[in-house]
Amino acid sequence: MSTTTPTVAPLTTQDAEVLITEARRAAEAADVTVSVTVLDAGGHLLAFRRDDRAVLISGETSTRKAYTALQLNAPTADLVDLVKPDGPFHTLPTALDRPLLFIAGGVPVHRDGRLIGAIGVGGGAPDQDHGFATAAVEALA
Repeated sequence: MSTTTPTVAPLTTQDAEVLITEARRAAEAADVTVSVTVLDAGGHLLAFRRDDRAVLISGETSTRKAYTALQLNAPTADLVDLVKPDGPFHTLPTALDRPLLFIAGGVPVHRDGRLIGAIGVGGGAPDQDHGFATAAVEALA
């Protein structure tokens, strides 16, 4: 008897728009300007939005946070302590072609228990960015 893995719908551009809208809504409620990046399960850019008032580097920051959350399938807020000196991931941030960023604000996106993408938010304080990204993922669910 063969078993097959059930198909899980991928992250769509419509999903990405929901994630961006909800993250921006949460940021605006806190009077914070942000950049938001959404990646699909393969790490490809699905959607990006930078508020005109956000600092330019926030775009790169949001993308690297999303990439880190996707590669490690964990919120970046949960990984910060792992890259401190003598931590288990101490050398990991620079070991890959695309550097990881261990600052809160990246959150993986799951559907039916399977990883389908990630969102990264940059522009606020790390804890704020994490809250904005988490609010967006919860709104998608």
